[in-house]
Amino acid sequence: MSELEKEREARLAIIKKQEQQAQFQAFSEEIAFDFGSVVYGIARSKRSPVVVNIRTADRALFHAAMPGATPDNDEWVRRKSNVVLRYHQSSLQFGDTLALKGRAINPDMGIDMMNYAAHGGAFPIRVKKAGVVAVVTVSGLPQLDDHRMIIEALDQYLKIELPKF
Repeated sequence: MSELEKEREARLAIIKKQEQQAQFQAFSEEIAFDFGSVVYGIARSKRSPVVVNIRTADRALFHAAMPGATPDNDEWVRRKSNVVLRYHQSSLQFGDTLALKGRAINPDMGIDMMNYAAHGGAFPIRVKKAGVVAVVTVSGLPQLDDHRMIIEALDQYLKIELPKF
């Protein structure tokens, strides 16, 4: 196993723990705004040129762009969010799992790379006893940093300490 594969395996174990532990008691439009504001506040404090988006399968609940973000970031948000809403796992977990299998998104999987992106930065919003109800996405930084920004916001909002990589 290569060093990169070992790194991905270790990261996958951490991501799975993050997803198990980061659960909301409830989720609503107001909670989406409050949580989105936490993510945006982190982006603003770091002057990160990102788009922050929270959405359900059928509508956006929060959307904000920092200075320096581009319309292409909105497209990445859409594609990464689609992965989470379809597979109920973070886009980073999905991408790392594919990479470890030597695969990438392709038509043989029944998904189109123009509509799905297996890159980090989208994370499922899970409600205890309900499952995945929405997705939070950050786009504009390298994929691991997009993911890390979401984890930092979850730590703050949920008042927990998620495992880090």
